[in-house]
Amino acid sequence: MTTQNLLVELFVEELPPKALQKLGDAFATVLGDQLKALGLASAASVVTPFASPRRLAAHVTAVADKAADKAVQQKLMPVTVGLDKDGNATPALLKKLQALGADVSNPAAAVAALKRAQDGKAEALFYDSVVPGATLAVGLQKALDEAIAKLPIPKVMSYQLETDCELPGWTSVNFVRPAHGLVALHGSTVVPVKALGLTAGNSTTGHRFEAAVSPVVLADADSYAATLQKDGAVIASFAERKAEIARQLAAAAAKVGNGARPIEDEALLDEVTALVERPNVVICQFEEQFLGVPQECLILTMKANQKYFPLLDAAGKLTNKFLVVSNISPEDTSFVTGGNERVVRPRLADAKFFFDQDRKKTLASRVEGLGKVVYHNKLGTQGERVERVRAIAKAIAQQLGDAQLVADADQAALLAKTDLVTDMVGEFPELQGIMGGYYALNDGLGETVAHAIEDHYKPRFAGDALPRNTAGVVVALADKLETLVGMFGIGNLPTGDRDPFALRRHALGVIRMLVEKDLPLDLNALLAGAVPAFGDKITDASAQLADFIYDRLAGSLREQGYSAQEVDAVLALRPQRLALVEKQLAAVRAFAALPESPALAAANKRVGNILKKAEVEGPVDAHVNPQLLQEKAEQDLFAALQRFVPEANAQFEAGDYTASLQTLAVLRAPVDAFFDDVMVNAEQLDLRLNRQGLLKTLHEAMNRVADLSRLAV
Repeated sequence: MTTQNLLVELFVEELPPKALQKLGDAFATVLGDQLKALGLASAASVVTPFASPRRLAAHVTAVADKAADKAVQQKLMPVTVGLDKDGNATPALLKKLQALGADVSNPAAAVAALKRAQDGKAEALFYDSVVPGATLAVGLQKALDEAIAKLPIPKVMSYQLETDCELPGWTSVNFVRPAHGLVALHGSTVVPVKALGLTAGNSTTGHRFEAAVSPVVLADADSYAATLQKDGAVIASFAERKAEIARQLAAAAAKVGNGARPIEDEALLDEVTALVERPNVVICQFEEQFLGVPQECLILTMKANQKYFPLLDAAGKLTNKFLVVSNISPEDTSFVTGGNERVVRPRLADAKFFFDQDRKKTLASRVEGLGKVVYHNKLGTQGERVERVRAIAKAIAQQLGDAQLVADADQAALLAKTDLVTDMVGEFPELQGIMGGYYALNDGLGETVAHAIEDHYKPRFAGDALPRNTAGVVVALADKLETLVGMFGIGNLPTGDRDPFALRRHALGVIRMLVEKDLPLDLNALLAGAVPAFGDKITDASAQLADFIYDRLAGSLREQGYSAQEVDAVLALRPQRLALVEKQLAAVRAFAALPESPALAAANKRVGNILKKAEVEGPVDAHVNPQLLQEKAEQDLFAALQRFVPEANAQFEAGDYTASLQTLAVLRAPVDAFFDDVMVNAEQLDLRLNRQGLLKTLHEAMNRVADLSRLAV
């Protein structure tokens, strides 16, 4: 058995650019995993993916030409079934052995070769055999078929191939794009595998226009990338091509000077990497008159429509220069530059036209038009939605500020959706909110309202900035609450991966604003306060929505590094001020580090169970009659509660949750003594109720910061 490196390539027509990297990684990963599973590659074998617009490939190191034979022991049947009373093979045993390929010409010898071992309560017969290892040709065929079958193809194409037989005909093939070539090299030897109607060889096709030779012949598996780049003018590695584009973009920006830098957009960089095989960055420009249009509009049209990289100056302002990643490298790039400049000009002219036209009407004059835009068939129009957002925003603003905040938030809420009926947002929906801010400034509404309108969709994604001013926070909260309460109220909930109204993102946005802006707002009151704005259009699903928000909060906190136990302990109390949750978590973590913590957590769990059983007969009152405290242990516990609970409560009210829990840690000794010496469920009713009241007092004191029973192992 010898090992050499393996190279497999599928040559196809242009692959979907947004899926290319995922397709390349999946192809290489599954191929490598299958070879390892078959014993043709080892755990130490390195799998390298390649993906260009017209190829998927994988290079795997140390692949054997044949897998090692494998010793296999197979259970046949119980001894009582396989052997008769004289120890001879039964017909059932002989039939089983024959099916496994064993020699049964001498039944006695066949039985002697078997092993007997205990299998549960009975003794069974076992057959040892050696399974020949798969050859590379067979194993690679299986691995290749599996890699193709498991590709995360966004949309399958069906195409026809001429059949390879004496009779003319066609066969249907389903794949992401029509495939035209297959390479499979083990060292320098072609492995005779087939896929998608193709037979493997040792040659591929290079760049459409700039390949030095065609076809590109590969000497061996290890020369794939270098040969393809030299003879085929193709950088096969997605990662290397991406790095080369980033390098050329930075170099071109430096050539422009004045601190110019290409806009940072990882998704755009990935997409462009998937569109070119031999990147060549050129510098282009457009007329400076277009810079009077909001730069977000120009940037979006260049990125989304043309896949260009706009250049920003040192201050982050758009310049009239942009970078194009070309797939060809001519000596004279003027026709590439001129062509791209001609293409972008009408796009920018459209953006300027939309901007100029939109500014001829005020945002206020567009409010009426929202009544003609359907938001949801059960929740009415955008106009109705605006009134709901206004009502919710007004209630929040009254809690957070003065009459000026109420007025600013109300005006921003009234106008926040009006840019939906502008030409610019009609063309570029991604600019909603942003254009509203520009048009508000144009209408002379001032920065407070303009920024609130622009920011009311924030945070739009994980890590996005929050609204800049309080009015913006109020309207953003109201907007997200309106969506959440409305959708939950009509039963339109996210399921699995489906979340068409982005309710998970809205919930996380509400959490972030409440926490990071340290807002003195109770969650349940916020949700309940939003319900009346809908009238009879919805049912009140506030409880279900609260659970949904706490689930999102729990996930977010775990991602931040808090343990599931810590999060569970704090959120079990359904804290209303989400801004205080992290302080509670810090207190729980500090408490858990104390030597008294395990015993108190266990005792707390025990107390909870006792009270749960007691409350079946009726609520337990946290009241203690000192005259009924007979045992010294219960007297000592009551005295400790009288001494330390007021101090802990004062620390809790002051917001020092860590100190509050640490103060209560001294209760460990009296609590342990109480459970050692006192019978809680005494036969005498007044004693039993008094002891339950003592435990209720302890339970309430211990669980103000978190449900400490959740820390018990």
